[in-house]
Amino acid sequence: MANIVVKGGSRPPWVGLAAALWVEIAAGNAYNFPLYSPALKSVMGFNQQQLTMLGVANDIGENVGLLPGIACNKFPPWAILSVGVLACFLGYGVLWLAVSQTVNNLPYWLLWLALLIATNSNAWFGTAVLVTNMRNFPLSRGTVSGILKGYAGISAAVYTLVYSLVLEGSASNLLLFLTLAIPILCLAMMYFIRPCTPASGDDSSEHAHFLFTQAAVILLAIYLLVTAIIITVVSLSDAVSYILVAIMVIFLISPLAIPVKMSIFPSGHLVLGEGETTSTDPLLTPSSSAAYLETLYENGDASDVEILLAMGEGAVKKKRRPKRGEDFRMHEALIKADFWLLWVVYFLGIGSGVTVLNNLAQIGVAFGLEDTTILLALFSFCNFAGRIGSGAVSEHFVRLSLSFN
Repeated sequence: MANIVVKGGSRPPWVGLAAALWVEIAAGNAYNFPLYSPALKSVMGFNQQQLTMLGVANDIGENVGLLPGIACNKFPPWAILSVGVLACFLGYGVLWLAVSQTVNNLPYWLLWLALLIATNSNAWFGTAVLVTNMRNFPLSRGTVSGILKGYAGISAAVYTLVYSLVLEGSASNLLLFLTLAIPILCLAMMYFIRPCTPASGDDSSEHAHFLFTQAAVILLAIYLLVTAIIITVVSLSDAVSYILVAIMVIFLISPLAIPVKMSIFPSGHLVLGEGETTSTDPLLTPSSSAAYLETLYENGDASDVEILLAMGEGAVKKKRRPKRGEDFRMHEALIKADFWLLWVVYFLGIGSGVTVLNNLAQIGVAFGLEDTTILLALFSFCNFAGRIGSGAVSEHFVRLSLSFN
């Protein structure tokens, strides 16, 4: 068995996290429904009931993630992302053909199905990057999930800015952008999002890196909200519009400063070279460490990372049912009260939010707003605040509970 050097730092995991943030922005495509739904209604001659049913397709596609979840345990992240790319291209491609009137008289059922497939790409994108990065940072799962879902939440404001300043407020241009730009972006990020061996011990710089990433997304959210307000009250030239978009892109790429800093100022940690061998002692070999780690595992003395690495190397086999906070199989989760509590909370909380989102444009029109994009930007900001806040708070209480155990 070849000796493998453990990835102690984090360059590959942090590069993967930075790439995942862009994919999470792409995964917010379902939030765009209020931007193009009025055009879909007018071009196709739909009534409000038909438009509402299209909103149902939007919600089903966005939130049904059972297949991506199952596939994530069987296939690599690039395969999961590839399915999302295909779904996004096909689904939004059909909607663009309809709204641009490139193809006339497309049946209603086809548009309903196309919207469901298009927004289901959201589930494939989000599941691939969320699961991969939570495994890459096993001791900071709450923080990682909060950051990733926060970017997904703020994505609606990103799309609103692009829609208003670059796509000239055209629903047809927006759908073409979703058909081509999102797949290209995800294909470009696919190489960087892959499983990495987590650091084998506490990294003193990791907390600072997470704080930097959280600060970057908070500043991005504030910038997007302020910019959305400005463009509703002031008419901007093309040059100014492109400058504002360029500043947004700088905020989006700012998390790459972490792996760049690690490259310039390496911490001296060992880094995993895939397939590389070394003359140092192996981190884990079944012959030398199995008995020791098995004893630690049973006595509860091993760290989370040691157990994760040991299980990956086959040195330790799980012999007990998973505890709260560990990975569950589907049949194990279904018999837990926690699962059903989370399901009810998700159903009630998310359900009310997507109901408002789907009808945001109509709500704005009812209140006499000519430009309803500001409502989507405000919705996106509040959505972001709740997501990133919940991740930070949950991580705090998880660490607090572990300190008492």
